[in-house]
Amino acid sequence: MDPPTQRSNIKPGLPVSVVQKQDQRTGRLTDGVVAEILTNSDFHPRGIKVRLTSGIIGRVKIIQASGQNLG
Repeated sequence: MDPPTQRSNIKPGLPVSVVQKQDQRTGRLTDGVVAEILTNSDFHPRGIKVRLTSGIIGRVKIIQASGQNLG
């Protein structure tokens, strides 16, 4: 599995699970599809920040398998 801390592993259209800012303490994950990559650096220790197609912004914690059902 590719680490979600490397920008090169994140692409628009990729299904992922993110942690939103308000959920950082609980670690609650939100599933979605990457619309835009917001982190400019090649690496971020807490995960690459993205905007999902739903408009939610969060840091990628899990890169979903391409065939995995989200929802």
